[in-house]
Parts: sequence; C-alpha cells; structure tokens
Amino acid sequence: MSRILLLGGTGAIGVYLRDILSQNNHTVYVTTRSYRRDYDNVHYLQGNAHDIGFISPILKEITPDAVVDFMSYTTDEFSKRHVQMLAGTGHYVFLSSYRVFNEDKVITEKSPRLLDTIADRDYLRTDEYALRKARSEDMLRGSARSNWTIIRPGITYSKQRFQLGCLEANTLCYRSFHALPVVMPSLMRGKETTLTWGRDVALMISKLLLNIEAMGEDFNCVTAEHHKWDDVCDIYHREIGADIRDCSVEDYISIVGSMAQVEYDRLFDRIMDNSKVLRVTGIKQCELTKLNDGLASELGKLKLNPSCVFPDVTCCARIDKLFGTRTPLKGMSLGMRLTYWEARNSVIGHGMRILRRLRRVVG
Repeated sequence: MSRILLLGGTGAIGVYLRDILSQNNHTVYVTTRSYRRDYDNVHYLQGNAHDIGFISPILKEITPDAVVDFMSYTTDEFSKRHVQMLAGTGHYVFLSSYRVFNEDKVITEKSPRLLDTIADRDYLRTDEYALRKARSEDMLRGSARSNWTIIRPGITYSKQRFQLGCLEANTLCYRSFHALPVVMPSLMRGKETTLTWGRDVALMISKLLLNIEAMGEDFNCVTAEHHKWDDVCDIYHREIGADIRDCSVEDYISIVGSMAQVEYDRLFDRIMDNSKVLRVTGIKQCELTKLNDGLASELGKLKLNPSCVFPDVTCCARIDKLFGTRTPLKGMSLGMRLTYWEARNSVIGHGMRILRRLRRVVG
C-alpha cells in the first residue's frame, strides 16, 4: 500500500487520520516534537517539522506517495518550502482553513476570500492566520505543478480540542471543571456556526488522498449541519456545566487577544456547503456525526480525566479580572503564577514589564 507522511499529525484531525490510514494498511509516518512509540504500521519521526533541514532528508528517505501538511506556516516560510513539498511527493495535501473566506450567505469553494475583498488596509498588511493561509493557497495555484489539494476544515472538536467562540479547551473546559465562568458576547451567541467532528474531517481527507479528482482542487471538509453559538453554549452547559456569561465585544477581544478572529470570523454567520467534497469522496451527509452526539461523546471522555486539561493562565486571569473570580493556582509553577498575576493586576503587570526592560539593559 501507500506511504503517507503526516506533518504535525498529532492534533485534532491527525490522530484520527493516522488511525484511518493505518487500518487501511497504509504505512503512516507522523512528525512529532515529543517521543512517541511506533505501533503496527505507524512510525513517529521526532523533530521540528518547521525545520527544512529536518524535513528534507525524510522526503528523500521515505519518498512518500502523499504528504498531509497540518503545519501552520508564515507566508515567508511557505514560500521557501512549497516547491520542495510538491516535488517531494505524488500528492501534497495542504490544510488551509474556512477562515480565509469573507462573510457569505452559504460558504462554497467559490465564496469571496478576505484577502481578495477586505477593505481594511491595516489588516491586509499583517500576516494573520486567515491571510497567510490564503496567500499559501495562492502559491500552490501559481506553481508549475498540480499535484496539490487544498483542504479547508471549519471549527473542529476532537479529544482535547474544544472551542466556544475563540475560547479553547484550556480555558473553556478548565474553568468549567472548576466552576468558574467563561464568556461569550450576546452578539456572537446569535451567529450561525459550523462545528465538525475531527474524525469526519479525517475520513474526508483519507478519501481525497491520491484521488485523481482531488488534484489541483480545493475542498471545504466540513459538515453541512449548522447551529447558532447559543445552541453550542447549551451543549457545553449541559455536558460540563459551563457557566457562560455575557460581555462586550471589546472586553471579549481583550480577553482572547485576537481582534481579527472575532471581527472577521466569529461575528460572521458561518454556514458551510460541503457538496463538492461529498461528491468526490462518495460520503453522504447522513453519515457524518451530529453535533449533539459527537460533542457530548468527546466531552464525556474528557470528563473521565479532567486533570489532563491545563489552563491558559493569561486568558483565565483576564476573565477573572472582569468578573472578580479567581483561578486556583495551587500546584502551578512559579512562572505560571507570575504570568497569571501579571495579566490579572495592572500594577503587577507594569512592574514585571519594567523588570524585564532592566534585565535586558543589564544583560
């Protein structure tokens, strides 16, 4: 069977794709920063997949039939490696994002992208996630080869990957397990969103791999099921007791630290069309996992071992500051405690910044 290389394939989608490919008798190679034990026909390659010096010998030694690239690159990074990737394999699958799109009634592969239509010049001068993904897509389209496929997942949930608006599991789940409030602006709660189980996305990718109909094409790898964020809030409240409180959009941006993700994604209605990927893969919408079932199942597994969720102390501190609550710091390292209080208390934060400047001057 085929040799498949997964770059950064230990995340929310990669863990499922690895198993699907392995169960179908493919030889799977997965890059990882930490040591992991090989099993069956899955082989882990320890190193930094951002490092071309690490990847180049792997491409030569393995000569993979396909590469699935889960890494997040800057525009400059991708410009220096996409030609090598296309030349080093028969099929290069690039993980982009639905976030490249501007607001549209229903998002298809032909919907307008932010990079091509947004009027915010300050934003366009940045290399924010949605923009660099779109610029990377353009590099593939402009290349001399067509052995590429662009995959655009939407918001995914999977194992320890859970999202509510811009909050990740290390804030959402950690605070819920400790009976602490989380936040979402009421304006966002009324917006439509699309959440897809990681395994369903992995199944779609597995059926696009080495598929001649996928070459030189882009696909929205998502479910067509959509809900208001308010409905998603209800699931998190029911399953893990999430206490979701209102706040202003301005406070929310200061908490999550990402204006672009809030204003150019989460405050848009995100209803996705997946007809193209269903047609090419032969998967039916009714075979995809319903949100209520999938999210409840994954959260149920997490509740069996809630201690595996480590907090984002900066985000927790900002929410605590807003509501007058306090994240328990017992058992945390001194560095995490200092980070928490620096974000929670403006006086301490100012003092820490002065100390860092003095250390740089003295050093």
